[in-house]
Amino acid sequence: MTPADLSLTVLHAVRRAVGDGALRVAVPERVTVERPRPGGHGDWVSSVALKLARAAGRKPLDVAEILKERLQRSPGIAAVDVTGPGFLNLTLATGAQQRLVREILRRGPQYGWCAPTGQLARLSHRADVRAAVTADALRRILLSQGFLVRTSCEDAADPAWAELGVRMEAEGGPGHPPAGIGTTTPDPAPHHPPALIAPRPAPHPTRELVRQLGGAAARWGLLSAAAHDVPRLGDDLLRQHEGNPLYRVRYAHSRSRALVRNAERLGFRSAAEEHVEDGRVLADVLGDHPLVLASAARLRAPDRVARHLEAAADALLDFQHTVLPVGDEKPSAAHRSRLALAEAAGTVLAGGLSLLGISAPDQM
Repeated sequence: MTPADLSLTVLHAVRRAVGDGALRVAVPERVTVERPRPGGHGDWVSSVALKLARAAGRKPLDVAEILKERLQRSPGIAAVDVTGPGFLNLTLATGAQQRLVREILRRGPQYGWCAPTGQLARLSHRADVRAAVTADALRRILLSQGFLVRTSCEDAADPAWAELGVRMEAEGGPGHPPAGIGTTTPDPAPHHPPALIAPRPAPHPTRELVRQLGGAAARWGLLSAAAHDVPRLGDDLLRQHEGNPLYRVRYAHSRSRALVRNAERLGFRSAAEEHVEDGRVLADVLGDHPLVLASAARLRAPDRVARHLEAAADALLDFQHTVLPVGDEKPSAAHRSRLALAEAAGTVLAGGLSLLGISAPDQM
């Protein structure tokens, strides 16, 4: 069960409670879940009962107990505990890891994507290279979350941005319609001002960045720092060393693909048949991917995707050595399950890099 699936499960429990009269409250549009803090328990935590209590005219603990009764009957949930003032602690049923891995492999690089919402997100960015690349990455991320997206530049665009994969729609100010789309289609939300994308500017012009770093390293350097931080744009982004986060992420993806190729030579393929206990950290990171994409879209923060990819890469690189049989070992269900988890990690890394506009080489 993915975080998005679990959020829907909790939301359905709220709807059932309202539908059968146990709660009198407006059903929220969405419900969030998050990982428990240190010292907590369960796999996920939701504070929905605390948020609904005042509107329902009930104590948070009472609301939590009402929702607990309905959540306990939900497939995929093994246990629901109410803690503190009314937090719902959710423990997933046995087989949740296998279902997660199968879901990632089924969805491929589009794991974490949402169905089209019909909502329009309008972005306007300053006429500097970091703002342009950030807006381009946000366009990709917002599209993955089901939005229609229109971007514009406040001033004339730099033609060199194209060397960094930036796709221009309009320039010269947010009132200019996107080329090809806005010129023929009326803007359904003209009264909503576009979100201004204005991260701290890069200290180098576009052509110097491209000449020094190339497209992939330049984009990573511009996108991986928070908007208020100075971007890291030194030659260390080109080093094939574990201290270079871009190299670690791309190398981890290539290791995932190499494991799949080596397994084929040994005569077996991936299959999520068993729970991989020492792969729990990796599985947890992969399970967070949809939440990371949603928060990156909501907060207009592509650096969250970059940091998440670093965490996934580190978890995979720690796990990779246990995947293939050693010596005279014969491939077993455990090996197939480990390989499936590693393959799923590579899938998430490739999908995340694509949203940042960066390729994921199969070999390095």
